[in-house]
Amino acid sequence: MITAQNLTKNYRRNAVLRGMSFVANAGEITLVVGPNGAGKTTTIKVLAGLVRPNEGTARINSFDVVRDRINAQRMLSYLPQQPNFHPRLRCGEIIQFYARLRGVALSRCEAMLDQTGLREFERMQIGELSGGTRQRLGLALLLLPDAPVLLLDEPGLSLDPTWRKRLQETLRFEAARGKAVLVTTHLVAEWNDVAHRCLLCCDGKIDRELDPRDLPQNFDEMKRPDPALIYEPHVSVFH
Repeated sequence: MITAQNLTKNYRRNAVLRGMSFVANAGEITLVVGPNGAGKTTTIKVLAGLVRPNEGTARINSFDVVRDRINAQRMLSYLPQQPNFHPRLRCGEIIQFYARLRGVALSRCEAMLDQTGLREFERMQIGELSGGTRQRLGLALLLLPDAPVLLLDEPGLSLDPTWRKRLQETLRFEAARGKAVLVTTHLVAEWNDVAHRCLLCCDGKIDRELDPRDLPQNFDEMKRPDPALIYEPHVSVFH
């Protein structure tokens, strides 16, 4: 489970998070949507233990991401919007390096190469890979440790339509296994009827909960909140 309560984050005089609060449950994909600059990426970085909030608390499976950061990070796997790797290292070398870093059996590297369609690129240098292939490498690293919490920031931007669909199917499978999956995006149409819940982020906080089965319509109207749909952090509905 992922919990955020009253998170604030300022960069100098710029307030990015202004009381971010929500819950993402195990066994569900929780989608956080909103325009660029709404605070989605900063929220993900706070949860991943990469950015320290000014105020508020965040927990990954009961571990506080500030006071117990190492244990919290052991519970999660994180895919940034644009994963970066050394251009001269080979695809297979990257996966093996992260396997050793996370204490994962090297035999699992083979499974990740096959699952993410990277077998033919195993011996290619990162600098020779397309953006979409590098994103699939990031997906392989996300799944490698089999962590109970998955954090993904704009994961579909570099993927072609076929791999966007496969990504969504993979996340549905991982959620069905009991994982808490949190995805941020501003490309809402392609995530329609994929997530179990959808939260609208505006101006550094959760504005309301949207129907994940009708996201294009909801996104068109997101600047006109319906008071009857104001987000309640304790409510979790499976659609």
